[in-house]
Amino acid sequence: MAMIDRNFTFATNGTVSAADLHNLIDSATIYQDLITGQVPITSVGTNYELLIADGTNPNAAPNAVTVYDLFDDALTAGTYTNANISATLTYGTATGNRTVSTSATITTGTIPNLTSSTANITLGTISTLTAGTTTSTAANITNGTVQTLTASTGTIGTLNSTTGTITTLNSTTGTIGNFTTTLTGDVTISAGVATASTATVAKLASAQEYTAAHNFNATTLTSGNSIAWDLAANQVARLVLSTNGTMADASNKADGSVYILLVTQGTGSNTLAWNATYKWPSGTAPTLTTGSAKSDIFTFISNGTSLFGVASQNYS
Repeated sequence: MAMIDRNFTFATNGTVSAADLHNLIDSATIYQDLITGQVPITSVGTNYELLIADGTNPNAAPNAVTVYDLFDDALTAGTYTNANISATLTYGTATGNRTVSTSATITTGTIPNLTSSTANITLGTISTLTAGTTTSTAANITNGTVQTLTASTGTIGTLNSTTGTITTLNSTTGTIGNFTTTLTGDVTISAGVATASTATVAKLASAQEYTAAHNFNATTLTSGNSIAWDLAANQVARLVLSTNGTMADASNKADGSVYILLVTQGTGSNTLAWNATYKWPSGTAPTLTTGSAKSDIFTFISNGTSLFGVASQNYS
């Protein structure tokens, strides 16, 4: 009930004017007992109404407002610098930017989508991550783009890169389930099988059976008085003689490697001598076939110091 101001007095059997009644009602005060004495409501609907005063006009009469309008206006127009929300926060059908934070600490939970220019995430699951620089001691990233990733341990389910650069990817502990990328540098695989396109990459220490042709890129040596042969770049080579010449000591001989040289007469009667590191059956070097466009084939095997050769000659 409203409490009447008892400072108002009226004469016994006197006349009360309308102005006196207005003054009496206007000075009525609502005390706490009037509110706490009512039956409490356990569930408040959005269409329930409250009595609210205009804070800018103390002489104005109070007005009714629904619960929905009260909170809608307050949350839309207001700014809350510190909000402690212990229950689940649901956005419903809200659109636009829902959460903007320049600095946030999240101790536990799931972030479906995180966009950040810099973030430090020590543990958790991020469904989709777009970030400039991310440092993590243990992270599970199922999808997204990481510009720079430094991790001591973790699991990357599938890593697909159609564009971008991973300068260095070091993983001492962890698993990369599927790795698809275009490489411009080196990849070192200590164990397992690497697959390029639909073909299995050969491993150096394992026996291989090739199901498609493999060949060396045939290169051409330069004719002259002293003919150089870099075996590292010219494992299968051609030589067209335009003058008498001598095969100099070949460089970059590898123990166990096989080398092939196809020599063709350019003008018809040129001779070819051999450095002492070329070894021949019975110590006698073969005589070059003469005749324009005649060819001889020399096949060598190396012990790393010398080249041991045999000749197949007189091809037209």
